[in-house]
Amino acid sequence: MTKLENYTKYVMAILTGLIVAALYTPIFLTIFYSFYKTRKGKVDWTSFSYEPYTKLIFEKQILESLMNSIYVGVVTVICSVVIGFYFANYYHTSKSKMKEFLQFIIFLPFLLPPIITGLSLLIFFREINLPRSLNTVVIGHTIFVLAIVFKIILNKLETLKPSLMESAYDLGASKFQAFWYVLLPNIKLSLIIAGLLAFTISLDETLITLFLIGNDTTWPIKLWAKMRVGFSKQVNASVTLILILTSFLVLLIASIISRSEKKITY
Repeated sequence: MTKLENYTKYVMAILTGLIVAALYTPIFLTIFYSFYKTRKGKVDWTSFSYEPYTKLIFEKQILESLMNSIYVGVVTVICSVVIGFYFANYYHTSKSKMKEFLQFIIFLPFLLPPIITGLSLLIFFREINLPRSLNTVVIGHTIFVLAIVFKIILNKLETLKPSLMESAYDLGASKFQAFWYVLLPNIKLSLIIAGLLAFTISLDETLITLFLIGNDTTWPIKLWAKMRVGFSKQVNASVTLILILTSFLVLLIASIISRSEKKITY
């Protein structure tokens, strides 16, 4: 290895370390300050406490916003996976030239800035006299995450051999039987991954939710409202819990992907 290669290696290592530090230092500081108080810019090492977390557990508004976020996330997963599979299967099997336009329509809301997507949906709902509620948030989140769900499922469908379904039909299986016993087992991991990713995005989505939420509130919106009056240990605790939940879902997705790659697709 030449001196130039050694120099390049060290420079890349330093740059990588700086990037990782820039990304994760704020996260670790948020977690740290959820347990410790600061006085005049200095950490009070004697102030370690779980109190912010216990307050969150017993705060009714926080629990309600968390349940609302879970409701929105779960319904968004169901809707996006069902619709995403339908469109992905149509795109995969159809020979129509219009399917490219379908893909454009699906990806457009995701590629646009969330504020544009949220505002467009707000105007549309107002024109059809649909009041803002958790259900309008579900519609907005479903439209937003549909592109990701669609692409994940489509990628899996394109790896399957066409003879798979043809063999099932040749053996006398109905369309439902071919789907349930042949197609579904081969794409179920992709459906799970798409669903978990949709839930993760829905849980953290704020801008679209701000436009479409009614009198209710979700966890990120509640957290944003608390941040407007200043940062506190309780705010840091809320952020920490969201980070933990999101990290768990990401690790779960990575684990499922890792296991699925070890399996052989027939």
